Amino acid sequence: MNVTGNEDNCRKLRKEDHVQRVSAEQKGYVQEHTNRRITENNNTDANIQTDNLLEEILHRENMNKAFKRVKSNKGAGGIDGMGVEELLPYLKENGADLIRQIKEGKYKPNPVRRVEIPKEEKGKVRKLGIPTVVDRVVQQAITMKLNPIFEKQFSDNSFGFRPRRNQHNALRKCKEYADEGYVYVIDMDLEKFFDTVCQSKLIEILSRTIKDGRVISLIHKYLNSGVLENGIIVNTPNGVPQGGLCEALHNPPYAKKVVMLSNTS
Repeated sequence: MNVTGNEDNCRKLRKEDHVQRVSAEQKGYVQEHTNRRITENNNTDANIQTDNLLEEILHRENMNKAFKRVKSNKGAGGIDGMGVEELLPYLKENGADLIRQIKEGKYKPNPVRRVEIPKEEKGKVRKLGIPTVVDRVVQQAITMKLNPIFEKQFSDNSFGFRPRRNQHNALRKCKEYADEGYVYVIDMDLEKFFDTVCQSKLIEILSRTIKDGRVISLIHKYLNSGVLENGIIVNTPNGVPQGGLCEALHNPPYAKKVVMLSNTS
């Protein structure tokens, strides 16, 4: 965003100008409407035609790529028990009907299957939501078309859940800062971020760029598909299920980790 054009200097706090920069940044947050600070750049209305985005998502070539990606990733099945090895025969028989339902707005995603995996902290677990393999194909198709659109809105200093970026890139960036003389690192983790995402705010943000209301509606359906937990379908009015492919789309820069470097005492 324009107001964070000097983001590197603001985040890497130097002793001599620490108070001044923090004060200026706080003033910017007060004066700038919150909505404009969601993304790093002012590209929320990018010059990309998104009116017919659903047709691009459901295009045969894109759907085939999505299928191959899901098949190569393997993974467990969802609540219907279908595995990736059964996916191709199913799509050959039902693919045309699936696409027709999505285009007509009649498709209803399945609830995700709840799976708990242990965290590093003793006694704590991370709750994952495993979509059906069919829903994973549709989500993958959505993600492959939306990623290039939203990539240009993200900060160059964001490395999580982004194509061709990983923790090694982040470490190299930290080393660059360390070589400049910054010696302190502050590592912050936003607790239960995915569990507390405001869905209405997320839909609002997506709608600023995506003008095809059918795509917005489809994403909204996935958000509200629910979770099957102990044999009961639980509604999910808040949060984003971790484990689905759309999680990457719903993950803005700095969602999980924020690292600040400083040479102040």
